Amino acid sequence: MPSLRKSLFTAVLVSATMLSPLAASAETISGALAKAYQYNSSLNSARAGVRVTDEGVAIAKSGYRPVVTGSADIDYSSSHLNGTNSSVRLTTGNFGVQIDQTLFDGFQTRNNVAAAEAQVRASVESLRNTEEGILFSAAQAYMNVIRDRQVAVLTEQNLQFLTETARAARSRFEVGEGTRTDVAQADASRAAAVGVASNEHPAILATQHLVDAAAFSVKSAEGALLPQLSASAGVSSAYRNTSPLPGVGSQDGTTNSASVGATLTIPIYSGGRTSAIVRQNKESLSQARIQVDVSRDQVRQAVTAAWTEYTAAQQQLTANRQVIEAAKLALNGVIEERNVGQRTTLDVLNAQATVITAQINQAGYEHDVVVASYAILQATGRLSVDRLGLQVAKYKPEEHYNAVKDKWYGLRTPDGR
Repeated sequence: MPSLRKSLFTAVLVSATMLSPLAASAETISGALAKAYQYNSSLNSARAGVRVTDEGVAIAKSGYRPVVTGSADIDYSSSHLNGTNSSVRLTTGNFGVQIDQTLFDGFQTRNNVAAAEAQVRASVESLRNTEEGILFSAAQAYMNVIRDRQVAVLTEQNLQFLTETARAARSRFEVGEGTRTDVAQADASRAAAVGVASNEHPAILATQHLVDAAAFSVKSAEGALLPQLSASAGVSSAYRNTSPLPGVGSQDGTTNSASVGATLTIPIYSGGRTSAIVRQNKESLSQARIQVDVSRDQVRQAVTAAWTEYTAAQQQLTANRQVIEAAKLALNGVIEERNVGQRTTLDVLNAQATVITAQINQAGYEHDVVVASYAILQATGRLSVDRLGLQVAKYKPEEHYNAVKDKWYGLRTPDGR
């Protein structure tokens, strides 16, 4: 199956950035896409969402680690004995440290960690899908501006023609044979593009990772039906001080103690709650599997639509070139006939209006070709910073993930917050 080559992306950028002299000083499409990638608020929000998901791995791994708690208390009481002048004052205090460690939880922690890791992979693919959507929207908006500028220039030329009937300067993209977008290769087909999308599109990959996460969640829920074993150890100190009563012995002093133990819990019946959770997670797994098929259908539809729009735009572009040439020939003929008195100025203006209309249509068709080519790249999952060669620092979600996945403690985020 033919693959999309780098020349495809070069051709897309060339065809989109060969602007008219009036727009030559404007920002290039690569610069616009780089700014969208760096500053778009929706994209930055999606990146923050991935960082939130990353912490789920550290949370799941906490099930492997001990839980250490400290405790302390102090009490003071005073009692008066009726019929005497004596009173009793009692001060007691306790403090200690307890360590609890789960030894076996029915493989729940292991499956929770695997599910969290799958969630991270899914979120990364979802981020990539969001990036492609933002880049396509930016490219589309950029091309809309360029098209509208060309229409404005052509309209201005039409107004100038009221006094300059001999001038027919035009402003257009100049999308010629050498710069026409070549989607895939010369022999590329819609079926090949669909195959690429099925294997590489981040929307499909994200749903596949969610299937993995759902499968591990089922195993984790089933683990609650298995015996649970935990161990504990602790040290404590108790202090007691009593004002002595006459003739009564005192038990004051400090008592130090240590303990160690293990607890085995065997689930027997939980009111049906655990079973219901297992069934619920199995249904979620089934839904996740169906969602993979939904994503494939959506991607296939997007590729087909983009390819159809691209093919139609190319055909319209080619046909409209002939319309322009014919309109120009007709305009020249009308001008010659007017010069010899066989046509009026109104006839010339009507012929010029036909040329301008065809040129405006050409600007629209050229816009459609470029936008459709970007749509194909997005639909096949290949509209990325790397493939477009944008001059911008690439966001790497794995850096945050690696920084937090094994952290045992610390309240600060990797960026210092």
